[in-house]
Amino acid sequence: MALPRNSDKPAHTCGQAHDNRESTPVLRFNAVRFSYDEMPVFTRPASFSICKGDFASVVGPNGGGKTTLLKLTLGLLKPESGIVEVLGGEPATTRTRVGYMPQHAQLDPKFPVTVMDVVLMGRLGRNRWWSRYDRSDRDAARAALEQVRLLDLAPRSFASLSGGQRQRALIARALSCDPELLLLDEPTSNLDVAAQSDLYELLHQLNQRMTVILVSHDVGFVSKFVETVICVNRNVDVHPASEIAGETISEMYGRDMRLILHDHAHPR
Repeated sequence: MALPRNSDKPAHTCGQAHDNRESTPVLRFNAVRFSYDEMPVFTRPASFSICKGDFASVVGPNGGGKTTLLKLTLGLLKPESGIVEVLGGEPATTRTRVGYMPQHAQLDPKFPVTVMDVVLMGRLGRNRWWSRYDRSDRDAARAALEQVRLLDLAPRSFASLSGGQRQRALIARALSCDPELLLLDEPTSNLDVAAQSDLYELLHQLNQRMTVILVSHDVGFVSKFVETVICVNRNVDVHPASEIAGETISEMYGRDMRLILHDHAHPR
């Protein structure tokens, strides 16, 4: 991948990338190395930072390291060397301040649960496993459903929802812990164009009060919403979305790709 090389120090810092943002990064990788069976995931140490209030997209081909990057951020994996900081601390200690929507939710759509039941699952980390949900949990779940405009569907069966509504319910589950950072893995997969547009609009609105990082295979990701692009293909390079060109994407995916650019029409 012929992208600009970085050194072991962060190549993308909050003060340089966004002068109007707070200097303390929400996510910071400093010279991070990780291997599977002695096979390095990144050919050089990963160093970058994401600012508070940013809207970032992680892109790259399958096998390039996107999932590893996400697991390191969530504290599900530990680096062999280097430092991963999330919200100023170790991922394992700040996990309750992070909302996460996995690509494949371990939830059988035929299982007889309501939309409210699904959203309440996001509160489990704040309770002991034997505790019942209390009023604060239910209030948080209702607030999350209201944010994604599904409050009126709270008593309905999760299985009865459309694909776009299910994605919104799963985002509400991630929001129910009142996160400062929202991580989403392929949130628009299997959605039609209209549902994808609605979902990106929702994420833009959520970005007004929290940092959003999403993993996507959508090469038209340089939209009016995304500000920062994290390119992952055996290395990690971070760029402002405005600097990404079609050649960069073609080099990353190894074939000709069409990149769709949009104006940044939404003021922050």
